[in-house]
Amino acid sequence: MSVQSNRCVWYISKYVSPPSKGSSGARGYLIMREFSRMGYRSLIITSDSNQLAEVPKLEQSHLLQHVDGMQLLWVRTMKYAVAKSLKRILSWLDFEWRLLRLPKESLPRPDVIIVSSLSLLTILNGFLLRARYKCRLIFEIRDIWPLTITEEGGFSRWNPLVIGLGAIEKLGYRYADAIVGTMPNLGEHVARVLGKDKKTYCIPMGVDEATLAARDELPANYVEKHIPKDKFIVTHAGTIGITNALDTMLDCAESMKDDPRIHFLVVGEGDLRAYYEDKYAHLSNLTFAPRVPKQLVQAVLARCDLLYFSVHVSKVWQYGQSLNKVIDYMLAGKPIVASYTGYPSMINEAECGTYVPAGDLAALRQEILKYAAMDQTQRITIGSRGREWILANRRYEKLAENYLDILFDQPTKRPQE
Repeated sequence: MSVQSNRCVWYISKYVSPPSKGSSGARGYLIMREFSRMGYRSLIITSDSNQLAEVPKLEQSHLLQHVDGMQLLWVRTMKYAVAKSLKRILSWLDFEWRLLRLPKESLPRPDVIIVSSLSLLTILNGFLLRARYKCRLIFEIRDIWPLTITEEGGFSRWNPLVIGLGAIEKLGYRYADAIVGTMPNLGEHVARVLGKDKKTYCIPMGVDEATLAARDELPANYVEKHIPKDKFIVTHAGTIGITNALDTMLDCAESMKDDPRIHFLVVGEGDLRAYYEDKYAHLSNLTFAPRVPKQLVQAVLARCDLLYFSVHVSKVWQYGQSLNKVIDYMLAGKPIVASYTGYPSMINEAECGTYVPAGDLAALRQEILKYAAMDQTQRITIGSRGREWILANRRYEKLAENYLDILFDQPTKRPQE
């Protein structure tokens, strides 16, 4: 579907980037690409300090590229190596200062500006830009800060950084023209912050066309070395770090070490991989396999029987999730079991798996045994529901169409089909 429009949309986020190998932050890019395909002038403003993406080397203060029918403006920003560090905060401040001073005369005049976290600080520049251009301002939340760092980062709620970010968050919620979140229950959090209800919208993570097109096969030696034959394989694929809460799965593997039918597979890299490999080295029913490129993730998942993800008990999950991991799992057409205590979405909507309380080893073990005892045809039916649901509800073309009705004062008129 396309429209003819002179309207212009800006999307500003320090961590948005084109999809690439191992990239993070592609959602905003893919939505803006759809806007461009619909006929809207689209400008993305981002930084070159996204550690999880491929970024150009900037010789000057900024670089303007024309890609996928859009303008992509890179801003040179202070780099940092450790996410939990003062230098990261200084990099945020550096981005805001450079954004403020950025020469904008040659840029198209926006009708609407989307400011997407992180960093929350960008909403302050958003207010200034709205005043300058007399346009609408959308505040988009992809991570709920400062709640995330108090719940999962070990920060006190009295930390000056937390207090400052909380004040900026409140300003954004109160004065933005619309609030969009990737999580389905963000409205409950906004109401708690403001002390009153304010309408919010959910535009979640979506399905990347490149993922659907991926048809690469795993190298034979990878399969032979890491994926056992004739076993019921329970798999986590993704980062192996503190936020991934893998202890419940690994302890479950320990408790089921005498069951020869079931094998646990952990695919990925991360800060805790070496620690876990050492701690559970005695288990013959547990394998740690190297991470694979994005285009091979589906090839790994296709060889597994039950897909697993987990979170810590945290207030963050009261507002729901829209994780790329869950999207990948649902695309694989396999049943999912999630150690998750929070607002349910996706898996329950598609009826393609089960939630068990986060950290509950006994409940997890019971679910694994239930799926292992199922007829394979029944598991295929359950998994297929997930793939069908995600393709029907999470394509970026559909998400962009939904977004358009939020961006402008009046609902966007669609051409007759």
